[in-house]
Amino acid sequence: MNERSFYEEHAAPLALPPLQGEHRAGVAIVGGGLAGLSTAASLLARGVRDLMLLEAEQLGSGASGRNGGFVMEGFSLSPQALLRQLGAEAARSLYGASRDAVALVRQRIVEHGIDCQRTEGGALWLDWFDTPASRQRMQAHAGLLRERFGVEWDAVDREQVRRWLDSPRYGGALWERGAFHFQPLRYVRGLAVALQSQGLRICEASPVRELVQHGSGWRLQTGTGVLHAEQVLLAGGATLRGVHAGVERARLPIATYVVCSEPLAPVRQVIHTDAALYDNRFAFDYYRRLQDGRILWGGRISIRERRPEAIAALLKRDLLRVFPQLHDLRLTHAWGGLMSYARHEMPQVLQLRQGLWAAQGFGGHGMAPTALAGEWLADALLGRPLPQALRRYGLQPVYGAAGLLAAQARYSWAELQDWLSDPRR
Repeated sequence: MNERSFYEEHAAPLALPPLQGEHRAGVAIVGGGLAGLSTAASLLARGVRDLMLLEAEQLGSGASGRNGGFVMEGFSLSPQALLRQLGAEAARSLYGASRDAVALVRQRIVEHGIDCQRTEGGALWLDWFDTPASRQRMQAHAGLLRERFGVEWDAVDREQVRRWLDSPRYGGALWERGAFHFQPLRYVRGLAVALQSQGLRICEASPVRELVQHGSGWRLQTGTGVLHAEQVLLAGGATLRGVHAGVERARLPIATYVVCSEPLAPVRQVIHTDAALYDNRFAFDYYRRLQDGRILWGGRISIRERRPEAIAALLKRDLLRVFPQLHDLRLTHAWGGLMSYARHEMPQVLQLRQGLWAAQGFGGHGMAPTALAGEWLADALLGRPLPQALRRYGLQPVYGAAGLLAAQARYSWAELQDWLSDPRR
């Protein structure tokens, strides 16, 4: 079993040098994932050129380059909860901005000619349970999106789902036509190359060991260099440790897992759609057919990081619940990754102090919302206030190990409820 992710094998590293010596920048970005690079892209688009980005390892080595590659609207927090917490106008505005962010990611791929295997097929939200109650919930969800958010997800009947997927597992589905999927690590690194050509300075292998206020700005110390900056954005997600205690105390590092199969011959293909696929359980499967005929399959939510062999065994069982005819399918890669979750299930995009900002907590739904956060932050760094609705979603403490155990208990309870609701268990 290959311990490297499939993405790593098919995305050339940039091998950029670490920070050496003493440097200055108008804006320092800590974290070379989607949140940091998206903010850099938005600042460059607004004419800001004095930027420097520090990545502790390699660009995209965290969740940004290890996920399922789904680019979809919305947030981890459900539209129903958004509506309840923010009211109709603010919820509709925020959700609409997430749809605009999907278009922005697509635009950047086209504009910069990024070879990230973009596949346009929408996303299918599949009914795992196929019961009257589950069908009613799916219909209610589609109705709420249409009536309160002005968004149309198409209903797909069971017969069409069976034509697209050689599996009796599901009932009908809802189809988000505007979604797409891609190779996320290629996107991250392709975007970085494009931004370098516009003046972004990037240093890899440069973990920040100390961040202190220095005069009217900030001083960032790495193992081999110093960076002085007027403003700083902390965008390291679950991997950013030891830099700002308040930011670290407000996130849950949650693991999820992904496997990739050998290429399937055309006669063995079980997926006959270009859509990204996921179901309506709490801990759902998410998967897609890659352009070379492989199946990329992800799932599970846990506080545990697992070895590749354990991940492969776990997800192979999940895959066979949907496609039992693939019992002899060989998995070639298995990997895990840590996502940054907030207790309130929304991104934490905020100002910490004068000249100090943070972006984290995208919670497994960050491909488009990171682009949106970059737009918000670029405006904020230039003096425009962040959206009022974001003030509700600040740095709520997660209480360390106790918070992780509570999260695992919640996930286990939700999985038990899913199991009890499944008539085919």
